[in-house]
Amino acid sequence: MIIGELTETYPPMQDGVGRVCWAYCKALEKKGHTAYYIAPRDPAHSRIEGLNTILYKGIQIPGQNYRLGVPDWSYEFRREIRRIPFDVLHIHSPFLSARVALEIRKENPRIPIVVTFHSKYYDDAMKITHSRKISGGVINLVLSVYNKCDAVWAVNHETAEVLRAYGYRGEIDIAPNGTDVYEIDYERAHETRLRLGIPEGKPVLLFVGQISRKKNIHSVLQAAALLKREGLDFVLLLAGEGPDQGNLQRLAEELQITDRVAFLGFIRAGDDLRALYTLADLFVFPSVYDNAPMVVREAAGCETPSVLVRGSCSAEDIRDGENGFLCEDDPEDIARVIREALPRAKEVGRRARQTIPKPWDEIITDVIDKYQTLIDRKRADR
Repeated sequence: MIIGELTETYPPMQDGVGRVCWAYCKALEKKGHTAYYIAPRDPAHSRIEGLNTILYKGIQIPGQNYRLGVPDWSYEFRREIRRIPFDVLHIHSPFLSARVALEIRKENPRIPIVVTFHSKYYDDAMKITHSRKISGGVINLVLSVYNKCDAVWAVNHETAEVLRAYGYRGEIDIAPNGTDVYEIDYERAHETRLRLGIPEGKPVLLFVGQISRKKNIHSVLQAAALLKREGLDFVLLLAGEGPDQGNLQRLAEELQITDRVAFLGFIRAGDDLRALYTLADLFVFPSVYDNAPMVVREAAGCETPSVLVRGSCSAEDIRDGENGFLCEDDPEDIARVIREALPRAKEVGRRARQTIPKPWDEIITDVIDKYQTLIDRKRADR
């Protein structure tokens, strides 16, 4: 089977959706299929060893970490994309990457197209435009793409409900994200603690993701300020980069918690990131924007339980006090839950590892079956 996995980001800038796309490619290749990662090119990385890529020209969006793909400007890309006999195309972002997929199918109608709903596009558009009218137009564009696809997937049931609220009326299949679960490297975690200068026994709170207000990081900082005033000794580590880092660093200064907070930047190496997860007592991720964040599953794979907002898409698989902790979307309640969770973090973290991560190998087996069903159905309809 030859599959095209299409998204809008490519390393070194790679968001959660890009990481899912990459994981799909690696897992499909491991199963003996051929998968292509199709995205805008970033000049800092033209090709990644071991990953089949088809890249087209991208232009940096001012003030954003994303690049605007312009496939029409790349003759080489268009020539390369036409020579590959795809069996199925999988859209992970319903914008220009979707246009690429639809153009490929226009030339070869037998190719089925799958689209996965990963992100809250209305929220993204509102953050950039501050216009309900424009944001509504973005949703109409998204729905027009989804209505042209042969299958629509969502990463969990809560996310499917968001898509329903946007107005999608077709069938939605649930296709969850996976997590590669590794042996826990306590020695590397200890070395990371020493390198960061964190005394043994001091509680470590961790956030990993895009440094953006949409991730509710300002509430984490406000909760940290409350915990400091209560006399709790801790350190808060924030790993990632994003458009709001400067503003959030200034907020930390205003809250007088710079002695408790460290912005670590983007952690590229997987071993280093897993060391942070293992080092942390709690993974604090009160985002109401994310749908099914991989970081929560990665933290669980390292026996680190998450603090998540009750009723959010991110918290769908969380049982409060059993494999994670739930809070309200409020700094005071985030602080309360952190304070009450710390003594139980280790036992809850062990249950998180047992119940939350789903290996990509298992996930992709089901994905392959779904792909094959679509291919067979498309060929039968001819």
